[in-house]
Amino acid sequence: MYCTLIFLMQNSFPMREWHVKNMEKTIIKHVKGLSPDATKFERRMYKRYGGIHKVQMRIKYDIKHGVNNEEVILFLQKIRTGMEFSDLLKSDGSLDRLNEIESYFI
Repeated sequence: MYCTLIFLMQNSFPMREWHVKNMEKTIIKHVKGLSPDATKFERRMYKRYGGIHKVQMRIKYDIKHGVNNEEVILFLQKIRTGMEFSDLLKSDGSLDRLNEIESYFI
């Protein structure tokens, strides 16, 4: 008869992967900005939830729940240099918004 030991590990951040994806979506949405043909409702929602202060608060919330500062900085670098985000950086003011986020987290 042998005994198998089961080690229980505490998962401090059970939804860490979700928060990483949420951080990525938040950054992409902010860098993309508001489309020029946005409706009145979209402009109002962007004014309410799309400012840099609200974006920083959402990212800080994700950091509190398991995302590392290094992951945020690496994702910002990935947006800046990655080919899959090249169309994202073509919109007006996107580099300014990206620099604004990057300056806060560096």
